[in-house]
Amino acid sequence: MAANLKFRSDGTFTIVQFTDLHWTDGGKKDSLTRSLMKRVLEEERPDLVVLTGDVIDSLRCADPVRSYRDALSVVEQSGVPWAAIFGNHDCEGKVSRTTLMRVQLELNGTIAEPGPDDVAGVGNFAATIEDAKGRAGAALYFVDSGAYSELPGVAGYDWIRADQIAWYRERSEALRKANGGDPVPALLFQHIPLPEYREVWNSRICFGHRYEKVHAPRINSGLFAALVETGGVTGVFCGHDHINDYFGEWHGIKLVYGRATGYNTYGRWFYRRGARIICLRSGEPGFETWLRLANGRKVATPERHLPNWFSRA
Repeated sequence: MAANLKFRSDGTFTIVQFTDLHWTDGGKKDSLTRSLMKRVLEEERPDLVVLTGDVIDSLRCADPVRSYRDALSVVEQSGVPWAAIFGNHDCEGKVSRTTLMRVQLELNGTIAEPGPDDVAGVGNFAATIEDAKGRAGAALYFVDSGAYSELPGVAGYDWIRADQIAWYRERSEALRKANGGDPVPALLFQHIPLPEYREVWNSRICFGHRYEKVHAPRINSGLFAALVETGGVTGVFCGHDHINDYFGEWHGIKLVYGRATGYNTYGRWFYRRGARIICLRSGEPGFETWLRLANGRKVATPERHLPNWFSRA
């Protein structure tokens, strides 16, 4: 379990979430993405960067490995620790997750790990953030949410597998025991939203935008239930749906979309690209979050959405 992260002397730890870069071959739109990323990193000066999938659009890349390396060079050159998890578009062509993980591990600053060989996906790993006393003041879980359903008769996107949930429970329990029996405050990052993102939008007050339906898997394999049962996790962060950026609280856990970062993919008129910022405070539950948009604007008070039991997500 990676443990090279630490809270600052003032007790804060800031994460920048970039998502859905959809990098191809370094053209004009990729240059805009690069500029946005560099601007956000300069403005926020984070302690960690997390790229939540679809770093590249592999089918549109002449050389996916080179494109992946090029996209990640932005965070590598920043000197900030970082990790990238996989989305459904990263490995659609001939390139594999194993190959791209190898690229990631060759670059400076990554905290990523390939994860256990006997667990579905690549890049399932956990990291801790040390507090002033050298203890695990917070934990971060990174999960490979897969790509597309391979089960006949089930269309749509992949789902978190049973062995991944078991892996999470084991890591969570180990941290809890080391923490004197109390759950360690934690966040979880993946690419594809959980089915509960639909439920929270329809039945709770949410903050932000939902301009497209929630493209969650059609099978709910129970990761969210495991998070509720084990305790500790206060936020789940995803990407995937480029023009959604809302968050809402469901059974004590905030379900949060990032803000799509890449210019080489679909968006919405007047819906600026950007990044989500997450701030943890040592010894305090929960987190603060806001958006930083391409024009430099900070969105700390997003629009409020009232629940609608009759809407269809």
